[in-house]
Amino acid sequence: MWIKRSYENTLSVLFSQFPSVVVTGPRQVGKTSLVRKIFPDLEYVSLDLPALAEQADKSPNTFFRNRKEPLIIDEIQYAPSILRHLKVMIDENKRPGRFILTGSQNFPLMQGVSESLAGRCGILNMLNLSSAEVMQAFDRFDENAYLLKGGFPELYEKPDIDHQLWYASYLSTYLERDVRNILNVGSLRDFDRFLRAAAARTAQILSYSDLARDVGISPNTARQWISVLQASGQIFLLEPYHRNLGKRLIKSPKIYMCDTGLALFLMGFETWDAVSRHPVVGAIWETHVVMQVVKHYQSSGKRIPLWFWRTVHGAEVDLLVERGGRFVAIESKFTENPDQASLKGIQALKKFYGGDFFEKGLIACRTPHPFPLSEGISAVPGSLIDLHLC
Repeated sequence: MWIKRSYENTLSVLFSQFPSVVVTGPRQVGKTSLVRKIFPDLEYVSLDLPALAEQADKSPNTFFRNRKEPLIIDEIQYAPSILRHLKVMIDENKRPGRFILTGSQNFPLMQGVSESLAGRCGILNMLNLSSAEVMQAFDRFDENAYLLKGGFPELYEKPDIDHQLWYASYLSTYLERDVRNILNVGSLRDFDRFLRAAAARTAQILSYSDLARDVGISPNTARQWISVLQASGQIFLLEPYHRNLGKRLIKSPKIYMCDTGLALFLMGFETWDAVSRHPVVGAIWETHVVMQVVKHYQSSGKRIPLWFWRTVHGAEVDLLVERGGRFVAIESKFTENPDQASLKGIQALKKFYGGDFFEKGLIACRTPHPFPLSEGISAVPGSLIDLHLC
């Protein structure tokens, strides 16, 4: 079955405005399926086949001579040098809608895009299924199952798949193909342990030294490997917000796994019952809420105007969304009935910066229906948080 993606309209608009469009993101988020669904009549070629990748890399004139435009080129990361040839072709004819390129997100690919196709392509960064997309596709939405299983499309297209086995295979493919291609990691076993340690820290302030110590690597190596996870779309780093008062605020980013299902698999959880009884459930819920907002902005092709706020004295707000110079403050709470104590962070933020800074506050929780908590602050369903940003 086809699950309608929120990226569909953005992809069509980009294709109508740019000579080329690059669709990138982690493995298995549906990049190829999206492109072929929206443009079924375009010629398609995949560089996942070594012979075609070699031809595109070493004989680009021959590669393009045998194909007609508009052209979809899948798995472009296997022949990144082709981007230089595309630059020449586009400079000769800048009409919109000539090429769609897809590729798993990584350093060499995006560096090649920046160097060769800057100003010549639209970029669409995809993530996996949002909770809103799953709700739209199915009559019944099980929030706990979504948190445990995550949002990779194949797990919903083939519901009989054992998600534990699927993630084991996904992790093996990621380590063997993406990590080896991105970085010359001496030991994939060390990187696997590093990935699991990073997952255990989802929704926490990132400390490179603590992470390095737990894995047995240097802090510089930890920084490098975090960059690999970020570039390949496995983690999202949320930067702190500070305006003129930086000395009183935390300056390190927070780390979030992009998928709660992968995070829980890496932590060793097999059932939701085990998660719900563990202290990690709050961090998983916060990860879920933050990533729904990230997906909302990425699917629209807009920049991601998101930060968190925390003072050295412990006052904090999980997420700030900038809108026209003012901010929506979002707190995530794993409860159906948030109380007045849930408002402390947002109230501290209002007091710190003043009312002009503040647009509204949202407590993203497990409630099925929105309801007001105090002036300017409402409780809303966390899985539909994107609806309250419109």
